[in-house]
Amino acid sequence: MIDFRLARFALVGLANTAVGLAIIFGCKALLGMADAPANLTGYTIALLLGFTLNRRWTFGHAGNPQAAFARYLLVLGCAYLANLATVMAAIDWLHLDSYLAQAAGIVPYTVTSYLGSRLFAFPATKRDAHIDRSRQEAQTARSG
Repeated sequence: MIDFRLARFALVGLANTAVGLAIIFGCKALLGMADAPANLTGYTIALLLGFTLNRRWTFGHAGNPQAAFARYLLVLGCAYLANLATVMAAIDWLHLDSYLAQAAGIVPYTVTSYLGSRLFAFPATKRDAHIDRSRQEAQTARSG
C-alpha cells in the first residue's frame, strides 16, 4: 500500500512555505524587521495552517487535538531552532544574502518537522493501525 503522508506533508509544506516566506519577506521589506523577528513572525502565522492541514489531511490524526497541538508546538520549536541556526550561520559565517539564508533554513526545518510530526505530534493510534489493516485486506481481496 502506498503511503501518501510524505507527499501530503510536502504539499502542506509548500503552502506553509509560500505563506511563511511571503510574511518573512514582507516583514523585512515593508516593516524593516531584522531577520530573526521576521523569521519568527512568518513561522508563527503559518503554524495554525500547518497544524490543521497536517493533523487532518496529512496524518489523519484522530487523537486529542489539544495534546497533539502541544506536541506539534514542541516539534515546531525544535524545527524553528534548526531553521534559525541555519539562517544565522549562513548569514554570519557564509556571508549569504539574508533572503537566500532564509530560504536555506527551510531544509532543516522541513526534515525536523516531518519526522517530529509523524513520530511524535501525530502518532499512529491503534485505531489507525486497524484502519490500515482493513484497507490492506480489502485491497488484497480485490486483487486476489
